[in-house]
Amino acid sequence: MRARLLGIGFLAPALVAVSLFFLLPVLLTAVFSFTNMSTSTGISGGEYLIIETDLRDLPAQGVSAETVTQLGEAGYAITEVGLARMAAAFGEDRAQELREDYLGDTFEARRDLERLLRDLDDNPIRNTRERKAAADLFAVTIVGERYDTETAFRDALSDTGINPADHDALVTAAYTGWIWTSDNFSLLFELPSTLRYALNTAFYVVCTLAFNITFGLFLAISTFYLPLKLANVFRSIWFLPRILPPVMYVLMWNWFTWDNGFIATVTGWFGVPQQNWMMQTPTHAWTVIILINGFVGASLGMILFSSAIKAIPLPMLYASEVDGANRWQQVRYIILPQMRWPILFLTSYQTLSLLTSFEYILLATDGGPGSTTEVWALAAYHTALSNYGGNLQYGLGAAFALILVVIGIVLSALYLRFFNFRELVAKPRIEQ
Repeated sequence: MRARLLGIGFLAPALVAVSLFFLLPVLLTAVFSFTNMSTSTGISGGEYLIIETDLRDLPAQGVSAETVTQLGEAGYAITEVGLARMAAAFGEDRAQELREDYLGDTFEARRDLERLLRDLDDNPIRNTRERKAAADLFAVTIVGERYDTETAFRDALSDTGINPADHDALVTAAYTGWIWTSDNFSLLFELPSTLRYALNTAFYVVCTLAFNITFGLFLAISTFYLPLKLANVFRSIWFLPRILPPVMYVLMWNWFTWDNGFIATVTGWFGVPQQNWMMQTPTHAWTVIILINGFVGASLGMILFSSAIKAIPLPMLYASEVDGANRWQQVRYIILPQMRWPILFLTSYQTLSLLTSFEYILLATDGGPGSTTEVWALAAYHTALSNYGGNLQYGLGAAFALILVVIGIVLSALYLRFFNFRELVAKPRIEQ
């Protein structure tokens, strides 16, 4: 019992870390994806507000034309609220005269109230502009007014004489906060750009993954047959892309490919016009992106594959040489068959990493030219955190991300099935 509790104690930090840094973000992503959260709605709830520009959209939301007209043509009434505003803006004497003689009076048109303000006995307002401003202080309307709760908004609708049949539609139209909805997923399947993002992502993952695995294996195998010191030098050089900060690494590629960079300078010596070799065409952009990410992934693959190759018993290689096997035959029949687990791990890891990572694409092309290199994860980032429109759509961006989570889980299951994971982790047959 104590041993079991001790084991749980040792596992507790890992369980807490997994819950905080994996399960909780995934859960929040799923929750946000079923909302319409955005910059305009906020994330902590909203208020009830109808502004002038909303009036023309109300009929499409089920509000009657009579109610829209009533909202647009505000009436006027001498109330204590208006009198308080009047006292602050035009003095207590004028407000007190209106209170004594006209409290509770109503006016259908502003010109009627302006006429009253002009003809006050003690403190008339002769200036036309001031008279219009003073009359607006007594407007009876919900347009432009903010209400913190639905109850307060419904009370205001009743006080202004709005038809009760339109209350529910107005409450829905006036709410500025987020609501629960599944429209994000419907919108993803309707947007023409969604298919382009999916195809870009598939192309990016497949090409970069093939480069990572193939080149990483080549580096590991080739350095395995080199003298130890020379092999360590080559491995250190090829590991540089992995340890360099992404910003610095991409800046090096920019210096190498831009119109004033190394390639353009060298080709210019031979009469080739200067051009941006990264952004000139989509083909150039994809080539550079795959190389940028490919060298980073291949450097990791080189280290993992090198360690796996070193774990192969040397007597197997010596025996093959005695039997007359050459280097290619050793690789084909001894090294590669024993690399299934490292290849499975790196393929799964790199697939999930490439599906969700976008920082190198963001720094290099930002999805250009013309969104031709915009992958799914980058589209999620632009939608939820950085776009030119200004209204960040958190809910839609979370829907993008949730689909990536589902795809990652499905691909992991397929990889485990394809590489026969149970056989890989089973006891050796000699121990069974």
